[in-house]
Amino acid sequence: MDTFSALACPLDGEPLNQSGTCWRCPAGHSFDVARQGYLHLLPVQKKRSLDPGDSKEMVAARQRFLNAGYYRPVAEAVSKAVMPGNASDTRLACLDAGCGEGYYLRQLVAENPEASFSLMGLDISKWATLAAAKQDKRPRWVVGSNANLPVLPGTLDRVLCLFGFPVYSEFARVLKPGGILIQADAGPDHLRELREIIYPSLKPEKPPAVDVPEGFLSLGTETIRYSLTLESQEAIADLLAMTPHFYRAPAEGRVRAETLETLAVTVEVTLRRFVRDSAATTTTPR
Repeated sequence: MDTFSALACPLDGEPLNQSGTCWRCPAGHSFDVARQGYLHLLPVQKKRSLDPGDSKEMVAARQRFLNAGYYRPVAEAVSKAVMPGNASDTRLACLDAGCGEGYYLRQLVAENPEASFSLMGLDISKWATLAAAKQDKRPRWVVGSNANLPVLPGTLDRVLCLFGFPVYSEFARVLKPGGILIQADAGPDHLRELREIIYPSLKPEKPPAVDVPEGFLSLGTETIRYSLTLESQEAIADLLAMTPHFYRAPAEGRVRAETLETLAVTVEVTLRRFVRDSAATTTTPR
């Protein structure tokens, strides 16, 4: 597996070149690799807060939960969607845009041991990127934003956006013609049983959007749905802490969840695949 290196300066979009532990663009903008191995490409002037993205505690909860295998069927479906049929001799450059602590990229490699990958994981949370770098040194882990991907145009075969914030114009810019975007979103019944416990009432859930983004063609939709039983207070707490519901739920709802010793929940994920339209041209101003 190769480490993805077609990086762009987040300030001017020019190519970045590595010299030791530093990456520089022709204009002289310089970015140092952290001692833990990740690269910070989110300029201060493009941050919306001092410490954007998931907190250290949220990342740790997600890492424990995912490493326990509860979402492995989702990871397996994503891995199958990435690969071109059964071919394992094709080198694929793949970006996980909103990679969290890197679980899905690690599973992609584990599910396809004979494949040749050039991998990059990007997240706006430095805590997520740090956790990813500690677990696997092989991909390129980058702190950055989906709104301004520090990636050169037309250099990726695959982009993953899993439970994240899609910026389709940027995805179209960095994908090669014929490259594939794989997007995962929560379905209407995802974690419904947990939501029924923590909220006074449930609003009707809207299904994921069916519109095809500009610059793409649809390759179809798949639903991953299964039941999951959590048999410890720790696992239930981790599930709640790793989702936005932890901050949205009222305090009394979180207390109700904390008293549970077991919980059976529905996992429902909508997986959509789009191909970059080779006839379309997409430019994104910096």
